[in-house]
Amino acid sequence: MQTLSAVLVTLTMLMAATVDAKLYECCELAVKMEEASLNGFMGYGVGDWLCTAHYESGFDTSFVDHNPDGNSEYGIFQLNSAWWCDNGVTPTQNLCHIDCHDLLNGHILDYIMCAKQVLSTQNGMKAWNSWSRHCYDHDLSEWIKGCNMHAKTNPKKINS
Repeated sequence: MQTLSAVLVTLTMLMAATVDAKLYECCELAVKMEEASLNGFMGYGVGDWLCTAHYESGFDTSFVDHNPDGNSEYGIFQLNSAWWCDNGVTPTQNLCHIDCHDLLNGHILDYIMCAKQVLSTQNGMKAWNSWSRHCYDHDLSEWIKGCNMHAKTNPKKINS
C-alpha cells in the first residue's frame, strides 16, 4: 500500500508540473528573453538563445532528457542535474541553487537567471553543444524575424 501511495504522490507531482508547463512560440520567447536582459548579455543576442532553445527543447519548458550516466537535463535550455540543479536523485553541484523540477514550468525567470550563470562560465555558449553545432557563426537574424523587436543577432565571435 505504501508503494501505491508513493506512486500516486509522484504522479500527482508530475501532473502538477506538466499543467504549468509551456510550449513557447518563438517570438513570445524572444520577448521574454529580452525582458530578462538576455539580449546582449556577455555579447550574445536573443538569436543565440532562441537557436539554442530550439535545438535543445523545441521551446518546451517541460522537456526532460535522461542521460545514460544517470543525470538528466531539464527545460528549455536543458540544464544538467549534475551541475546546475538538484533533481533529488543524482549527485549534483547545484550551482544555480534550484530544484530541477522548478525548471519545467512556464515561469522562466529563474531559469534564465541560471542560464546566465552557465553563460558566465569559461565555456560560455559552448556549454550547449547544440549552440556550437547549429548556431555558432551562423546568421541568427531569422530567429527574430517578424518578432517586432530590436534584438542583437550577431553571435559573439569566440575562438573555436
